[in-house]
Amino acid sequence: MEVVPTLADEQSLEAIQNFQGKYPKQLWYLFLSEMWERFAFYGMRGMLTIFMVGQLHLTDKAANLQYGATQAFVYTLAFIGGLFADKILGFRKSIFWGGALMIVGSFILAFSPASLFYIGISFTIVGTGFFKPNISTMVGSLYKQGDPRRDAGFGLFYSGINIGALLGGVLCVYIGKHYSWNLAFGLAGIVMSISLLIFIFTKRTLGPIGLSPLRDKFAPSKITMYDIMVYGGSLLAIPLILILVSNSEYTDYFMYTVGPLTLIYIIYESFKYSAVERQKLLAAMIFIIFSIFFWAFFEQAGGSLSLFAEHNLTDKVMGMRIDPNVVNNSSNSVFVILLSPLVGLLWLWLSKRKLEPNTVVKFGLGFLFVSLSFYVYYYTRFFADANGVTSLNIFTFAYLVSTIGELCLSPIGLSIMTTLSPKPLHGVMMGMWFLASAYGQYAAGLLGAAMSTEKVNATLLDKLNAYTEGYKNLALYALIAGVLLIAISPLVRKLMHEVH
Repeated sequence: MEVVPTLADEQSLEAIQNFQGKYPKQLWYLFLSEMWERFAFYGMRGMLTIFMVGQLHLTDKAANLQYGATQAFVYTLAFIGGLFADKILGFRKSIFWGGALMIVGSFILAFSPASLFYIGISFTIVGTGFFKPNISTMVGSLYKQGDPRRDAGFGLFYSGINIGALLGGVLCVYIGKHYSWNLAFGLAGIVMSISLLIFIFTKRTLGPIGLSPLRDKFAPSKITMYDIMVYGGSLLAIPLILILVSNSEYTDYFMYTVGPLTLIYIIYESFKYSAVERQKLLAAMIFIIFSIFFWAFFEQAGGSLSLFAEHNLTDKVMGMRIDPNVVNNSSNSVFVILLSPLVGLLWLWLSKRKLEPNTVVKFGLGFLFVSLSFYVYYYTRFFADANGVTSLNIFTFAYLVSTIGELCLSPIGLSIMTTLSPKPLHGVMMGMWFLASAYGQYAAGLLGAAMSTEKVNATLLDKLNAYTEGYKNLALYALIAGVLLIAISPLVRKLMHEVH
């Protein structure tokens, strides 16, 4: 439960936003909290498909569908969590409640990974929905509108996400595969506890940021009643999520319903604002729609690429012996950490020469690099031996290329949702960004399942050919999307008005 800061403890929003230097101190606290939460999240994500195939004995196709369903619900509930944070709880209580549910889910999985898998996953899905969208939104609140340091702040925050993802992707997967799945899931719970403790002990530095939007409208007793209703409703939702996530065919009905209803809600909300603000919201929706396609391609990492790494790759990269799935779950984070500063410097260098591409073109470039990376994944088939085992070096290089694409798109996405939307809709639009990821994850599972060979006793060579042929098709789809987005960039920029 949130303890509201006293006036003596609380900084004003103006004081926070008038910080000196490149970053506000509050950003570092949010950075650390998010970093450990990302450790838990990406550690769990990296374990999903290989655990389901190896321990639950699902087929590759079923594991891809199950992975897509699980991740889709995580990101769908991030939208709902953003909505409740905006309207009732505020960001702080949402983060606390979500973190607590994630910890419970992780320790349920640690107790009995196989028999309690879907129950534990259901707790973590609901918890992530409350936690995930809200720290990102609080980062945006640390800056005044138009502060040029904003993108640098989101860039730093994004590096925190990737440090956590790197640590979780390496340690959880390695411990799970080579020592104990119980210990691996337990580790996710421990680091999630660290994340929540950091947030609890530093939240008073946030001043009014993240407090309940109801605090000036209702008496404390009524606010508490609303809070309890949200907490109780989220607990009641866990059995429903359990049913949906353990039967991936139900995911179709859910996803066909949530998307249209959400779109109707955003259209309804948009009529409360001016024509210019509606045009900005339309521009945000264009970014959101294209991001669905981007994540459908990019998020093969947790599904088909995870199984491709498990079955079809050697265990040597640059002469070093390493588990291919550790490479699969850490390469992207390593490259983000290494390349983020370089890409940032490149944009600055181009900006000084008035050559920096605008936000829409950067999005398009993201697709072009991802397209190139899938062509590289496809070409791994030409380096395979007679048994269908191919080069981990080529596979890792493909991750380098796709990471450049991600760096063109993802940090911008986090920032653009808050700059294009009216302040009362910040949480909802950040939730919409995550909902787009939900549809991307859902589509990623469908694409991964479609690429899986249906042969009952498929050889490694059969698996190699099936997946690489699928990657060639994804390369073509990403190329078309990138070219289309760059072609319509002048129209989208007009809709964005002063936001660049």
